[in-house]
Amino acid sequence: MVVQIRPLAMCGIFGWVLEAAKHQDRKTLISLTDLMSHRGPDGSGYRLHETFDERFQIGLGHRRLSIIDIGGGAQPMSSEDGRFTLTFNGEIYNYLELRQELVALGHRFHTNSDTEVLIEAYRAWQLDAVRRFRGMFGFALWDEAEQRLILARDAFGKKPLFLAELQGGLLFGSEIEPLVQFPGFSRAFDFEALGHYLLNRYVPGPLTFFRAVRKLQPGHYAVWQKGTLRTTRYFTPPVATTMPEVKSFGDAVRLFEGTFDEAVRIRMRSDAPFGAYLSGGVDSSAVVATMVKHSMERVRTFSVGFREAEYSELDHARSVAAQFGTFHNELFVEPDTFMEHWSTAVLRRGAPVSETSDIPIYMLSEMASRSVKMVLTGEGADELMGGYPKHRAERWIGLYQWLMPHLLHERVIYPLVRSLPYGMRRVKILALAAGERDLVNRMRVWFGGTSVAEAEAMLGRGLSATPPDVYPYSSGLESSLRRTLFFDQTSWLPDDLLERGDRMMMAGSIEGRMPFMDTMLAGVVARFPDEFLTGGKGGKTVLRAAMDKILPQSILRRKKVGFRVPVGEWFRGPYQDFVRDMLTSESSSVARMISGPKLRGLVAEHLSGRQNHEKVLWSVINLEMFLRTFKIAT
Repeated sequence: MVVQIRPLAMCGIFGWVLEAAKHQDRKTLISLTDLMSHRGPDGSGYRLHETFDERFQIGLGHRRLSIIDIGGGAQPMSSEDGRFTLTFNGEIYNYLELRQELVALGHRFHTNSDTEVLIEAYRAWQLDAVRRFRGMFGFALWDEAEQRLILARDAFGKKPLFLAELQGGLLFGSEIEPLVQFPGFSRAFDFEALGHYLLNRYVPGPLTFFRAVRKLQPGHYAVWQKGTLRTTRYFTPPVATTMPEVKSFGDAVRLFEGTFDEAVRIRMRSDAPFGAYLSGGVDSSAVVATMVKHSMERVRTFSVGFREAEYSELDHARSVAAQFGTFHNELFVEPDTFMEHWSTAVLRRGAPVSETSDIPIYMLSEMASRSVKMVLTGEGADELMGGYPKHRAERWIGLYQWLMPHLLHERVIYPLVRSLPYGMRRVKILALAAGERDLVNRMRVWFGGTSVAEAEAMLGRGLSATPPDVYPYSSGLESSLRRTLFFDQTSWLPDDLLERGDRMMMAGSIEGRMPFMDTMLAGVVARFPDEFLTGGKGGKTVLRAAMDKILPQSILRRKKVGFRVPVGEWFRGPYQDFVRDMLTSESSSVARMISGPKLRGLVAEHLSGRQNHEKVLWSVINLEMFLRTFKIAT
């Protein structure tokens, strides 16, 4: 009999290791795990263990969204001999190859799930197993024989895993809410994270706004044993370790085509209906075009836009959908429905919503989940292949700084740039970044964070600009492009865009798969010289060449727009009273944390139309909403 192997589904996991005095009952495990029912509305499982000396209790909880192997694969799953118990959020794409290798080593399998492949891979290779997984995952595995708990997160951080080390215990989970709802949990606010949030517009890992909660960083595993937790990095992005040795542009295009095709194909494995998010840009259009090539059925596509035409890309998405004959669905976001979803988005993210586009993605996921359970997206293409203007500009900044004395830039260029109208925001960002000689601060400027001086003025105190994790800035690469891509792949992606992709899509009970975040594809792209990535107009030169005969030229050649929400206009229109209540009223917590005159000045300038402060106002309004949602005293 031939057993067909199928990967499982996206889920939510929660659990603990508690000393005897802190032991909890099964009811507590169930109630806290079920706070993530949106991540797994199709099933649940709960397991309690004790160490041999009865000193510690291990709790493992699981919520399941069924996509593949719908009728089986209940978790937490134990091995047949009872040694291993696993709660697993994710998918191992190379499960078949691993299974064949394990069978050759003498391992036996009793289910058709990739969860059992993960268990047996750990049995065979112990902690080295995570280096063999091609997929996205956050998991907890209890090894009864070794009396240790293994916690691991995938290479790029597509799946989350939060940790809270408490006196007498350890909590872990896919989201923050179950951790902070744990009995007796301290919700103390982390003021160090506040400064980094203002500087970056997101909280860089391993910090969160809760002093007791930390992120397990991407490409790491942690081992708890006998009351001690030790963390190890197992993955470094190939852009930092691989020599660019591909000499022929044609060879580069062929290498990319083959690996990207496979990355899309293996992410289409599903026993439930699936589709794609289509923005009309080259990234999502490339995913859809490749899906159509491999699909026996009409591909479903989903797009979101606005009534304000200058912010909407729906026309471009329609043209791609028409070319490939997809079953196309559209969602228009109105100010009132945007507002209705905002607080839930903050709750699900466990943090302020850093990007305005998070909420439309959440709304689109709610709509899409009525007809599909999984979608492919174009997330990560820019950060992998050099698609942002900064990737092309960075190579010239050294020359500018050599020609332009620092004092002249600060006293002449900087004041002129700051006075430019908002419509020239890209010119402003470019000029401000060009004058920033510190790499850490320049990476922040590129994404519109406040300067150190501005953040200190808002807080009324000095702050440390040293990042909580210096790793994203530590590559030491000579190539300015590769230094920037390394930062993108180790900070901006996991702590902002991929965090959004997981939390907002799972909030709508839908799984997102991201072919551009394939580790094999990252290894191939790292072999290309810089000019193969940013040598053409718009960057991502190899991707555009690969799609040249497939996508419309109007899609390939159009200027990058980005997914922007018209909150600047909404703040001056239907949200005026809301802005004042959140930031200047007596009930505002933010008003007690940030300089009152500075905050009132920002609000007044924006509402009057004198300046556009939508990014900083968005950040502080979301901070206020976060404080109210989680009832945090500051």
